[in-house]
Amino acid sequence: MQIGFNLPVSGPMSTPGTMARMARLGESLGFDYLTLTDHVALPDTEVPGYPYSESGAFYSPDPGNRLEQLVAATFVAARTERIRLVLAVLVVPHRPAVLAAKMLSSLDVLSGGRLTVGIGAGWLEAEFDAVVTTPFAERGAVTDEYLDAFRTLWTRDKPVIAGKYVRYGGLVFDPKPVQKPCPPIWVGGESNPSMRRAARIGDAWYPIGSNHAHLLDTLPRLEAGIATLRRLAEAAGRDPASIGTVYRVKRHAHAAPPASDGNRRLFTGTIEDTIADIAALRRIGVTGLDFDFEGRDADRAVAEMQSFRDQVLARVR
Repeated sequence: MQIGFNLPVSGPMSTPGTMARMARLGESLGFDYLTLTDHVALPDTEVPGYPYSESGAFYSPDPGNRLEQLVAATFVAARTERIRLVLAVLVVPHRPAVLAAKMLSSLDVLSGGRLTVGIGAGWLEAEFDAVVTTPFAERGAVTDEYLDAFRTLWTRDKPVIAGKYVRYGGLVFDPKPVQKPCPPIWVGGESNPSMRRAARIGDAWYPIGSNHAHLLDTLPRLEAGIATLRRLAEAAGRDPASIGTVYRVKRHAHAAPPASDGNRRLFTGTIEDTIADIAALRRIGVTGLDFDFEGRDADRAVAEMQSFRDQVLARVR
């Protein structure tokens, strides 16, 4: 099981010095990967609307003060050597397909093959209205076609694409990614379309447990989700064992009431509960976990990462 952490690209900790410090610390502490999130422009964040917290507010302070994801990932790649860089997630419709494929390929080359492309179709309509040229209602179809275009551009010597949203041919597309045939794709999202996308093209399914519309916040719920993914993979003609599950943990080791199904919410309670949850998720086939150490204070976040290494990582590896 791989274990990663979220590198802040928004709020008061998203400074060059803090980002480089935390990335290098995570590498030295033995985390397998770091993650970077993707928003370009947010509406008034005083108005609740974030789907992954009970209040509807973002967990990180000042979320609108945010660096562009791929620029930030390139910056971090230049200041680290071994740790993998996971886009968590790239909102695929945000960037034109050919441009995004070129940026991702370049990032894989410049990082020495350390890129994992977590992807999603997006959820924030106001952001789409400001950033995206394709309709919000068509974001799922756009995402699917863009992903197919990425793989065509990354793997074919003479790529030709003739789709509804992407048309390409007669041009050179190089360099290809270092990783062959292409960087791993982790498909974010908890809805049925997201799970079907993961079953069709994903190297891993990449959910967050706290989406109110599709809760995966307890062991039985996540176990049922993985069972659904495996059925969808078989229906898509793929070996279910070839698709991993990577689970994003927004908060951990904190007090919380039981979930609506009566079970303890995953990664709530004590450090011992966290260790027990890691063991349980490993047993049901989860291949990766990432944890969040964001906040307002870099020194406190560093101390929490070091404590996590001593209290958790050292006991589960």
